[in-house]
Amino acid sequence: MNCKICDNKSSLAFTAKVLNKYDVKYFKCNSCGYLFTENPYWLDEAYKNPINISDTGIIMRNIYFSKIVSSILYFCYDKSAKFLDYAGGYGIFTRLMRDIGFDFYWHDDYTTNLLARGFEKSDEQYELLTAFEVFEHFDKPVEELEKMLKLSDSILFSTVSLPQEIPQKDWWYYGFEHGQHISFYSEKTLKTLALKFGLNFYPFKNLFLITRKKLNPLKLKLIFILSHFGLNLYIKLRMNSLTEADNKNLLKHH
Repeated sequence: MNCKICDNKSSLAFTAKVLNKYDVKYFKCNSCGYLFTENPYWLDEAYKNPINISDTGIIMRNIYFSKIVSSILYFCYDKSAKFLDYAGGYGIFTRLMRDIGFDFYWHDDYTTNLLARGFEKSDEQYELLTAFEVFEHFDKPVEELEKMLKLSDSILFSTVSLPQEIPQKDWWYYGFEHGQHISFYSEKTLKTLALKFGLNFYPFKNLFLITRKKLNPLKLKLIFILSHFGLNLYIKLRMNSLTEADNKNLLKHH
C-alpha cells in the first residue's frame, strides 16, 4: 500500500483490535513516517457518538488552546479579522475566543453546535482556521487540507506527534476503543504535507501552523512560551470581549 501523503511505499506496522471487534491493519510510510489504518470501514459505527465518551479533557484542552491561539493571533495576524474553528465540536472554542474578543466562527459536519449558535461558517475567506484534534480523524489528509485551504491560507491545528519509534499498543492516542483515530503524524510527516502545498511549517510540540505567511520562527516560539505565563491576560485587557455584543445581537435577531 502506498502512503496517502507522499505516495511512497508503506509497510504493515501492526494489527490491532478496534471497537473491541475488528482486526485492523496499520501501515507506516517508509519515507515520511505517516502511520495510517487500512480502509476505515468501521467509521459509521465509531461516529454514532461524534464526541467520544472518554474525552474528559475537552474543556481543559479548549481553555489551554484559547490562551495560545489568542497570543498568536494578537501578535502575528490581523486581530480584527474573521477566524474559523473547523470541526469545532459543540462550539466551546468559538465561544471562548469570542469572549476574549476575536471574531470567531464555527463549522462541524458531524457535531451539533450548542455554544456558538448564530456564528456558523459562511462561504467567505478567513484570516486563520483552527482545527484541534482533527487531523488524526482524516482518512485522506491531502484532500482534507485542500478543503481547509480554500477557507484560509493559515491552518493552526493540534495532533499528538507520532514518536520516531512506533509506540506500543497501549499508547493512549491510538484510541482503539472508540475507533475514530485513523491517521498519525510525525513532525516529518506534517512538514511533508505542508511542502506538498508549498506552505511554511511551524511546529510547537503538539501544535502546528501551516501557512502561506512567512513568519519569524523565533518570535513564534517566544509567543508560544509566554502564552503559558499569562500573556493571554494582557491580551484580554487589550481586546474588547464580544460576549455582551453577541448577547444583544442574538436577542435582536432571534
